[in-house]
Amino acid sequence: MALYPSLEDMKIDQLMKAQSEVQNSGRASLAPFGLSNNTPYPLTPSAPLIYETSQPAPNAPVYPSLGEYMGLELSHDVIAANMPEYLQAPSNTALVTRPNYAVEPVNKIGALVAPLSGQSEGLKKGFVTNGVREVILCKNAEGKIGLRVQHINSGIFVSLVTKDSPAAQVGLRFGDQILQINGSNVAGYTMDKVHDIFKKCPVNGISVVVRDRPFERTVTLHKDSAGKIGFSFKDGKIINLVLDSSAARNGVLTDHNLLEVNGQNVIGLKDKEITKIIAEGGNIITVTIIPSFIYQHMTKSMSSSLIKGSMDHSIPAF
Repeated sequence: MALYPSLEDMKIDQLMKAQSEVQNSGRASLAPFGLSNNTPYPLTPSAPLIYETSQPAPNAPVYPSLGEYMGLELSHDVIAANMPEYLQAPSNTALVTRPNYAVEPVNKIGALVAPLSGQSEGLKKGFVTNGVREVILCKNAEGKIGLRVQHINSGIFVSLVTKDSPAAQVGLRFGDQILQINGSNVAGYTMDKVHDIFKKCPVNGISVVVRDRPFERTVTLHKDSAGKIGFSFKDGKIINLVLDSSAARNGVLTDHNLLEVNGQNVIGLKDKEITKIIAEGGNIITVTIIPSFIYQHMTKSMSSSLIKGSMDHSIPAF
């Protein structure tokens, strides 16, 4: 069964398949929905596909264990009460280009088909793993990595990634949990101890293992004729949805905070700045959101002046 990044992609793909089947059978006159042979889109487009990259091992959790994440009680009952939509975990996906929709199984899992969204740079840059990864850092000419952390309930979390820093260039983001530095576990360390470790690290080859922020969702949206995607927000928090809009159709939820727009970090930006990024982001917009329940817990111990003044808000190149 095919999977799609948006409802609009699914509908277009279904129409394209129906038209192709009719033409192949020699009964083009019976094409559904009144489509003619002069279809406005190619029958075999070369848009990128999105492939799932991992499959949970038997008896393994579908998403990371979060029972003690930053001091939150994230039991089944708490999630059901505050974030019921996250009882079903999202699949991990990655963007891979395949011509002519050559659907190939990856680890025996199906592919996402994107006839409309596949060419969107925002869809590529907004990709998140929801897993553990290793990055190799270095220091800049000033001997800095461009990273600040906070220790919260025995965990170490990224609270600031400065613009154009080595940390920004390898894709570290606000809210990532640092698990290891050069092979040493950092659970239980203080903020000062971790900063001291980074200061004493060599200039090159600094290995950092991180877990991506949990409970993120990336949603691909399509602007209407008025250039709208269908939700309003205040202080970065989604407060209203427009009936029958792309946001409503594709599962955007209120009481969620915007983290990224087309992969660009918007945490700490003013609403008018975020609105401008959306307006200039093209007809297809990918937003990364997180429940406000978790976002507020992540930010309450962090300096708002640092987030707003020094946070990396550059357009990602990866």
